[in-house]
Amino acid sequence: MTTTSRPTTRRPAARAASATTASARTISARTISDGAHSARISLGQAFTAESSNYFLLLGTTLFLVLLGLVMVLSSSSIDSYNGSQGFFGVFWKQGMFALIGIPLMLVISRLPLRVFKRWAWLAIFVSVCVQLLVFTPLGIEVGGNLNWIGIGSVNFQPSELVKLALVVWMGAILAKKEALLGRFGHVAIPILPVAGGAILLVLVGGDLGTVMIMAGLVFGALFFAGIKLRMLALPIIAAALIAVVVAFSSESRTTRIMAFLAGTNTDYEGTDWQAQHGEWALASGGVLGVGLGNSRAKWSWLPAADNDYIFAIIGEELGLVGAIVVLILFVALAIAFVRIIRSTNDMFSRVVTGAVMVWLIGQAFVNIAVVLGVLPVLGVPLPLISSGGSALLTTLAAIGVVLAVARENAT
Repeated sequence: MTTTSRPTTRRPAARAASATTASARTISARTISDGAHSARISLGQAFTAESSNYFLLLGTTLFLVLLGLVMVLSSSSIDSYNGSQGFFGVFWKQGMFALIGIPLMLVISRLPLRVFKRWAWLAIFVSVCVQLLVFTPLGIEVGGNLNWIGIGSVNFQPSELVKLALVVWMGAILAKKEALLGRFGHVAIPILPVAGGAILLVLVGGDLGTVMIMAGLVFGALFFAGIKLRMLALPIIAAALIAVVVAFSSESRTTRIMAFLAGTNTDYEGTDWQAQHGEWALASGGVLGVGLGNSRAKWSWLPAADNDYIFAIIGEELGLVGAIVVLILFVALAIAFVRIIRSTNDMFSRVVTGAVMVWLIGQAFVNIAVVLGVLPVLGVPLPLISSGGSALLTTLAAIGVVLAVARENAT
């Protein structure tokens, strides 16, 4: 008789083990899926702007840089060729700085604000030390101003670095002293010796145009910090008197100022040459311009055509329409700054954004006013558009700080 074994007692256990294994696999799969989903969300959040203010500022900045590269290519080609750099020498250099500056701006925009506060004192110390190098054999005099340093084939304007450091330092100091800003002593110390000393170093080099922008930056920071106007009145009057004395302490500046005040072509082949040809370039552009690349002023008639007077080339080649577009872009930049200021109650954020706004919009106003003949020639470039690597890098870095403010204070 054959006996058949019946493992009935083992089947439920086997089924239970199989069900447990399947459940474990399901849970594991869900865990992996949830982990991957969380990773995707975190990665997405790391590279996503938090507000429309971020996009407005970033988009306007990139458009201005792109327009600047096009106009630098057009305005610099003749002088670049005459300077043995080829037709594209200045353009390639400007393009290289743009390729460095834009990623730098984006990297800075991802930093938390506490990083800027932590390194503010070191930034101002390093920038002042670099500015001191203009008084060493590394210093280079340009246009009668000792405001450049040269290391090998690379020239750099350290005052641009001082501007950036002042923005961050002013924000950190005023934020730290927020509860004490109603007392003049706490406002004056350490702002007067540190910021005033940094500006004085640039003034000793003779660059009055840059000094005016730096002074405006400092007063702008104080204004957006909520300092009462009666506390700022005396320093503003003192700064204005110093500016007048310094302006008339140089023979070349005095000549330019007197020629501007005269309002007539008193020295066409000398002092009035640049201003006169700048006005002629704007006038010849008409409404629609002579066409991109067709400027006549850039054929060695207009000094600094790719730098201080690039707005004249824009008016000549792109006409009144092109000039108005540039003005609209700077208005959009100002609107972006104002929106960011209004979106935050943080003192550091408000001061830094306000200071950068006064710096860039104020400098643009001065440059365009000089080209239009509203102000005497000062030698101030048009931000984000004029050629100049150190100016472009520091300007983009400053905008990167404001982008970090926009991201961290997104609403």
